[in-house]
Order: sequence, then C-alpha cells, then structure tokens
Amino acid sequence: MHRLPALALAVLLSGSAAAMAQECDPNYQGACVPVASDVDCAGGNGNGPAYVQGPVYIVGEDIYELDRDGDGVACEKKK
Repeated sequence: MHRLPALALAVLLSGSAAAMAQECDPNYQGACVPVASDVDCAGGNGNGPAYVQGPVYIVGEDIYELDRDGDGVACEKKK
C-alpha cells in the first residue's frame, strides 16, 4: 500500500481550486454569471437552466439579455 503525502491527499479530497471554481462570464461583474446555454435572474420569470442573483453590472455584451431596462445593471431588486 502506497502512502500519499498529506498535501497530495488534501488536494485529492478537496478537488483542485480550478475544478471547484465556477466559470463566470466576463461580460458581467458584481456576481458570477455562469457560462451556460441560458442564464436568467433568480426570482424572475426566466426558465434557466442557470440563474444569477443580482445586482449584476454589464461590462461587455449582455449576451443573456439580463438588463431588460438597458441601464447597465441587471437583476436589480424591484422597487
């Protein structure tokens, strides 16, 4: 039986940081908008399959059309 060094064992048990980190779309900031076939605002009318809790700031192209009113902020709380 081979023994693994403690660090190697810890990495195997926890997974690597890169594998555990969710990929976020670079077009958005303020919250991690996942890279998916479609993303909708959590609590909204969208059907996913992925959701994001806002507010989310549009810093590139709004590829998921999250910013319905065009003010540069998406998934903001309704007033």
